[in-house]
Amino acid sequence: MDKAEFDQIADEYLALHSKNIKASGESPEFFARYKIEDVRHETAKAGIKAEAILDFGSGIGNSLPHFNDFFPSARITCADVSRRSLDISRSRYRNIPACYAEIDEFKLPFEAGSFDLCFSACVFHHISHAEHEHWLAELRRVTRRNGMLVIFEHNPVNPLTVSAVRNCPFDEHAVLMHASALEQRIAKAGWKNAEAVYRMFFPSFLSFARPLEKFMRKLPLGAQYFIVARNI
Repeated sequence: MDKAEFDQIADEYLALHSKNIKASGESPEFFARYKIEDVRHETAKAGIKAEAILDFGSGIGNSLPHFNDFFPSARITCADVSRRSLDISRSRYRNIPACYAEIDEFKLPFEAGSFDLCFSACVFHHISHAEHEHWLAELRRVTRRNGMLVIFEHNPVNPLTVSAVRNCPFDEHAVLMHASALEQRIAKAGWKNAEAVYRMFFPSFLSFARPLEKFMRKLPLGAQYFIVARNI
């Protein structure tokens, strides 16, 4: 993760992101919200009361208002390498109580077992693949026993996703990964029961078909996927 690179694009991030996903017919808020709604579904299904949540690579805070909606009593911690991004997040959501932490070393600045849930949205394709296992192990270290990890990523099998990433200025150095590869790295880092779920099969003009996605969770063609795992 290049701290300087993300500091430089922080002020333009929302506009660039909006332009990049224009073909989907949806807004950045739509993509941020569906992810947290999925996380809420997964924690409820597992019986996890997520009172302390880490947003790893939180950027300018796109997920924060949705965490506030779906986990209103939780303590949310936003962590990122970009100080400028964290500052923008604070400014955007002054009325939402959250903690902020800059990641400035090869270690998360938290005690072991600090969180019930660790979440990351489209961050790992910006991290060198050689470092994935390290950061996944760090996330496990700061997650309590029986806590949960949920990581969303772009699906390199989907041609529209690949095109969007290729044309996105802040994804210039991104390297996408198949869900199976990320699952293996998650398992090597000590997480258990890793399971991939595929999402976003239909663009806005086919949104009437989105209820069908619940039957397509294992079809590896969606624009994005998430992997859920446990610290057992």
